[in-house]
Amino acid sequence: MGCVSSKAAIESKSDRLSRWTATGIVALRDAKLKSFPDEVLELERSVRTLDVTHNKLADIPEEISKLVNLQRLILADNVIERLPSNVGKLQSLKLINLDQNKVTFLPDELGQLVRLERLSISGNQLTALPETIGSLRNLLLLNVSNNQLKFLPESIGSCFSLEELKANENVIEELPPSVCNLIHLKSLCLDRNKVKQIPPSLLRSCKTLQNISLHDNPMSMDQFQSMEGFQEFEARRKKKFDKQIDSNVMIGSKGLDEGVDL
Repeated sequence: MGCVSSKAAIESKSDRLSRWTATGIVALRDAKLKSFPDEVLELERSVRTLDVTHNKLADIPEEISKLVNLQRLILADNVIERLPSNVGKLQSLKLINLDQNKVTFLPDELGQLVRLERLSISGNQLTALPETIGSLRNLLLLNVSNNQLKFLPESIGSCFSLEELKANENVIEELPPSVCNLIHLKSLCLDRNKVKQIPPSLLRSCKTLQNISLHDNPMSMDQFQSMEGFQEFEARRKKKFDKQIDSNVMIGSKGLDEGVDL
């Protein structure tokens, strides 16, 4: 375990603990941490937000399960390789940010986080997602961009609340048919993958879908435009952006833009 440095170092331990207990927020960004600070674990039920962005943490201890009221776990920009299996005990978690680490897999116990609303793990080394991700029925955002994913699990279709799915810069070839169950999905981003086709009923089934981004994929313009439900999708997209093509949206009034291999 490590000790706190940087700005926090000028405070006494008791002052830090008092402040963190009063606010419920432990903010240790850019604190030059190389190991997880023991004193944070002493707070147990008091911590609601833990932010250790931009440090050099390689491991998250099993004892993090003591923080039973934790709602926001922000671990971005470290060198973390894994989450402890008992992360599933953090039943109050609503947000996990693991962007820009070295995570190679997620534990099955992730599926126990039934209150989780936002999961971002872009810029890691994932080759697959656990099937248990389908248990995250309250998940609104899933960001798995910049990994090495070859596919998304069939269980993704059970994330019924999902509104935004980002999976840019992977090696995904096709989506599971169950993605058509995501009736609240508004945005689907799959830039720079190997997608040749998407489920034929996607546009018809996902009636709230307003944005699909498929830059640098083999799927053709004709394929997309010929899908059932394309006209309705296009009408939603135009309505949202007030008939102007936003720079973040690949689908224009003529279909897929020049970023797609036709």
